[in-house]
Amino acid sequence: MNRLRREVAVFFACSRSVQVLLAANMIYGLVLPVIEIFVAAFVMRNSHAVGKVVTYQLSVYVATPVAFFLNGIHLGRVGVKHLYAASMLLSGVSMIMLMRTGILTPLGIAASGLATGLFWANRGFLALATTDDSNRNYYYGVETFTATLAAVVVPAMVGWFIGGATLYGWAGGTANHAYRCIAIAVLFLTFLSAGLLERGIFRNPPHTSFVFFRFHPLWRKMLQLAALKGLAQGYILTAPAMLIMLLVGREATLGLVQAIGGVFCACVLYTVGRMSAPHHRRIIFAAGLVLFFLGAVANALFFDAAGVLVFVGCLLLAKPLLDLAYNPIEFEVVDVVSRLEKRSEYEYFFNHEFGLFAGRFLGCALFLAIVQWGSAVAALKYALPIVALFQLFSIRVVGNISRGHKIADAALGPDFTDRPKTLEINVPGLTKVEGTRR
Repeated sequence: MNRLRREVAVFFACSRSVQVLLAANMIYGLVLPVIEIFVAAFVMRNSHAVGKVVTYQLSVYVATPVAFFLNGIHLGRVGVKHLYAASMLLSGVSMIMLMRTGILTPLGIAASGLATGLFWANRGFLALATTDDSNRNYYYGVETFTATLAAVVVPAMVGWFIGGATLYGWAGGTANHAYRCIAIAVLFLTFLSAGLLERGIFRNPPHTSFVFFRFHPLWRKMLQLAALKGLAQGYILTAPAMLIMLLVGREATLGLVQAIGGVFCACVLYTVGRMSAPHHRRIIFAAGLVLFFLGAVANALFFDAAGVLVFVGCLLLAKPLLDLAYNPIEFEVVDVVSRLEKRSEYEYFFNHEFGLFAGRFLGCALFLAIVQWGSAVAALKYALPIVALFQLFSIRVVGNISRGHKIADAALGPDFTDRPKTLEINVPGLTKVEGTRR
């Protein structure tokens, strides 16, 4: 209990903006497993084709940069918290649209892509605006810890609910009716998280130009890393659902497999985020890449229920490790390059999305090409290790970014690395006090 009280004290020592953002993201974290896992399972159930699952994911990825562009037009004129809250609500509405019709429609895909783009555009900016390099490992440690716990509890409950609908006859007695009930619950959670977010006070960026084509060499290295990350994103989101639905079982098994081992992963990740320092990020990132590669190779070698379980187990730990290291690396580069080039931070988030999209497109295109010229089984078996092997080059790119970052720091001078940072301090009886720290 003393340990728990100390951790709670660390949370409340953060600024109010960090507390509100973390709390809203924790609630919305209950929605993300449904969007990332069971939407793919729903498409798989109703289409019986793995190609359509990847096509749906690619269509969402195409709409996402458009959403980033529209967000950039309104950013500075509309409060960033309003845009972020709107993305949460739109994700719930898009799920209702998909579950109601049971088929993929252009309007439903556009709504999903718009929600995804608005969500990640503003989530990244708010995290950058409310944290600094000294507390980002803690911020992402807490966020990843709660997201991993949600990835344990939510899939188990949702899988049990969908399986029980067909077994016991509740929720209309069919899996599709159960999916519609889940979509309603998702919409309620998005309202709750959006309402909480509206209570926070966040810095809005100025309304400036955000479309550029020439960048500092350090940012070009970051775009290489983004493309390598995007290469596997479609597989990370859809492969577990496709493999489990094909080789292991149905939604109940999918939920159970996602839940097993998740508590251990959550505890490990919280400890990593709490104890690690900025110079540990390269090691954490490399560990996540190696785990993903080993899981993909095991799946290709065995390609049975046991191989799928090994792959999903590796992925459960690899994905949060990659996020825990990647996002602070990106923010650190944005901090430096935006000051070197004297541009808005949002410009780099917008440009970063195109780096991700290049990788996503190549990864999904590889999968669909193998399906077209080979088979769905061959795509599920061989595309994963190919992509995972290419991703290992990210370790070298991160090393290049680290060296480039030191050169850029030297160009900025000591005023940047030792500049005062504004910190909100909550004092009983006062609304807010502005303090500084070195």
